[in-house]
Amino acid sequence: MKRILLIFLTAFVLLLGAAPAEAEELSFDEIYSAYSADGLTFSDKTLSLEGGAVTVSGYMAPPLTPTIHFFVLTEVPMSVCPFCSSDADWPDNIIVVKVDDPITALPYDTPITVTGTLEIGSETDEETGFVSQLRVHADSISS
Repeated sequence: MKRILLIFLTAFVLLLGAAPAEAEELSFDEIYSAYSADGLTFSDKTLSLEGGAVTVSGYMAPPLTPTIHFFVLTEVPMSVCPFCSSDADWPDNIIVVKVDDPITALPYDTPITVTGTLEIGSETDEETGFVSQLRVHADSISS
């Protein structure tokens, strides 16, 4: 009986100390599966990753304000804001990245990788009015 209890406790401790799930890579060309009169349709892969850890690589678009709580990650470098309109006009090659602490903008042509939690659905930033359909709440940003 002691041996079974020891095995059980060892397994329990190992489970508690297990590393978090590795982030799934998501590329811009995998985000959407179709476009129709109703707009863009998220791919099965994107929908399956909602609420999970993802890694996306791209470029930081010029921000709306000097210090920001979010920025737009673009597929290609952009020297101007790629989009500041409604969710009906949401382009297929950008993702909003939310950060907990304000960050200073990086040069628009510096490639970066963002890892964090994927969020799907229309959301409006209260401070700026910026509307997004897809977001990553960043845990890390690296260049």
